[in-house]
Amino acid sequence: MGNVSQHKLIEGIFEPNEAKTLLNSLIDNKISFHSLEDFSSQIRFNKDTDHSKKRIEELNKMNTLINDVIIQAETEKHTLEIECIIKITVR
Repeated sequence: MGNVSQHKLIEGIFEPNEAKTLLNSLIDNKISFHSLEDFSSQIRFNKDTDHSKKRIEELNKMNTLINDVIIQAETEKHTLEIECIIKITVR
């Protein structure tokens, strides 16, 4: 097994409403993951995870920016080409 592997998670052309559903779902799942991580750390170790809180904030900002692009595409009657690569590095 190599040290790095890449996988195409998303590749295609989407209508704005499809893109919004797909991307919002991914971002919402990441926010949920970090929220649970933060909650778990508070309960088990009585400490906050600054990384999770910071990442949630970044993801919310990203979601807003992505939704702005989608709204513009929808207004201008465009489709969206989306490519999302997952890169995994074994350390």
